[in-house]
Parts: sequence; structure tokens; C-alpha cells
Amino acid sequence: MSTIQMPTGRPRPQMPRIGNPLRAIAGKAPLVVGAVLLLLLTPSMFVYINPGNVGIVIHKLGGGVDRHPLGQGLHFRNPLTTGIEEYPVFMQTLVLARGNAEGSASNDEINVNSIEGQPVSLDVSLSFELDASKTPRLYTTFRTDIEHIQHGYVKQSIRQALQEVVGSEPIADMLGPKKAEVVARAQNLIATRLAQYGFMVKQFTINEIRAPAEVMQAINTKNVMQQQALTAQNELQKNMYNAQGDSIRASGRAKAILTEAQAQAQANQLLSQSITPTLVQYEMTKKWNGQMPQVTGGATPLLQLSPPGNR
Repeated sequence: MSTIQMPTGRPRPQMPRIGNPLRAIAGKAPLVVGAVLLLLLTPSMFVYINPGNVGIVIHKLGGGVDRHPLGQGLHFRNPLTTGIEEYPVFMQTLVLARGNAEGSASNDEINVNSIEGQPVSLDVSLSFELDASKTPRLYTTFRTDIEHIQHGYVKQSIRQALQEVVGSEPIADMLGPKKAEVVARAQNLIATRLAQYGFMVKQFTINEIRAPAEVMQAINTKNVMQQQALTAQNELQKNMYNAQGDSIRASGRAKAILTEAQAQAQANQLLSQSITPTLVQYEMTKKWNGQMPQVTGGATPLLQLSPPGNR
């Protein structure tokens, strides 16, 4: 005989289900990864452009270079899709010289040829600023930082300008009377070629010019000879001036003596013409004191005075 169990009305107790812990972690993984990425990317989501600089915005997803650079200060950007290249727009000076005392560690001197075909090396310096509005074009053209542009295209532009100018002048003129003209012509050429990329040339200087030793010796010898010739010419002119001065003084003395003699002769002539017997007798009479001369004998001397008009 079967036994029938009646429900008592109380539910049967159930054991708790134990879920899969890996499934729980996997469900939260996107949130964790997102949080980690956010923490990692937050610093790079902001870029600070230093004073005196601009930021070139580079679109990594095929957008090229933004036409408007970022000014100084803090800017937001998407680090996954954009890059920033910072360019200085304050005044800079590029020094190209021999050795590593100035400029870079390498030998940056400029080597060209003079009109005589002689090799000439120059140490130069170029001071310039960048036009901020043209920096995107500058980066688009060269795709590198400003230092590589300076020692690449800018240096080549300086060399080309100097070759055109120095190649048309004798070395002696560049070292002497035409140095300022050479500097001015070279600066104009450099400024014209760099202006299209936003370079504003402020000053160009040739600090030193070097030529072969024998050429420099010949120039020095020529300069010494010219100086000696100039000294001799100055001495000759000085002697000529002294001689002319002596001649003028001698002529003056002679004229003075002649004038004095003529005056004396004329005075003597006038004096001789003015002395007459009557004048002599008159002068003697003015000096007579009225006393008769003392003579021996009984005769009385007579003082004979002729009337005026009788000689």
C-alpha cells in the first residue's frame, strides 16, 4: 500500500547557487580598462605651449597639418588623433663657425670660392624670427624640428648667397673696402629666399674671413707697400708745402726789403731836393746867438745874409 505525503505548506529549502567569478570580472573589465586608459591619457590630453613658441597641430588620421598654430598656454587635444610640434617664434641666432667654440660641435664654417678661384672659408651668424602664421607651412615643407631646418636649408641658403656675392669680388676687397657691401648684399639674398617660409632676417654678420696663407701674405705685402707709398706721398706733399711756405716767406722778405729801400731812396731824394742854400742859411741864422766871431785884427767881420730869392 502506497503512502501519500501531503504538502505541509512550507517550501522546501534551496541551496544557494554559486556563480562563475571569472564571468563577474569579465563583465566589469570594460569599465576597468576604460578607467585605466583615462588615467593614462589624461596628462596627454592637455598640451602646454611655452611662451615665445607656437604649437603646430598634426592630424594623424589623414587630416594633414592645421593651418592655425596654437598660441602659448594650455590647450586640450585628442592624443590618439593629433600630435603637436612646437616651434620658437622669438629671435634666434644661428652661428656657423669653424670648430666647436660656437654654434654646433661640428665644423659649420661656410666654404666658397672668390673671383680669383681661391677657396675662402667664413664664420657667419644669422639672427632671425619666425612668422607665427607661416609656421604650419614651414613644418609642412620640411617635416622636422627647427634645429634641423637651421642646419639644413638655412645653412644651404647662406652658402648659396655667399657664393654668389663672394664669387664676384676679389679677396682683398672683401677684407678691406667692400666688406660692408658684401655683408649687405648677402643679407638681402638670404632674407629674400627665407621669407617665403616665414623667416624674418634681422641681422647677418661675417665674423671672420679666411683665405690660403700665400694669398693672405700677398695681400699683406700689398697693403704694406701701399701704406709706404702713401707715407712717401704724404712726406713729399709736406716738403712741397714747406718749400712753398719758405718761398712765400722769402718772397715776402725780399718785397719788404725792396719796399723799404725804395721808400728810403724816395725819402733821400725828397730830402736832397728840399735842401737849398737859403734854407741852410736860414737854419744857421736860427741858431746864431747874436755874438760876433772873435778875430784878431782891427777889421770887423760882417755877417752877410742874402735876401730870400738870391742865391
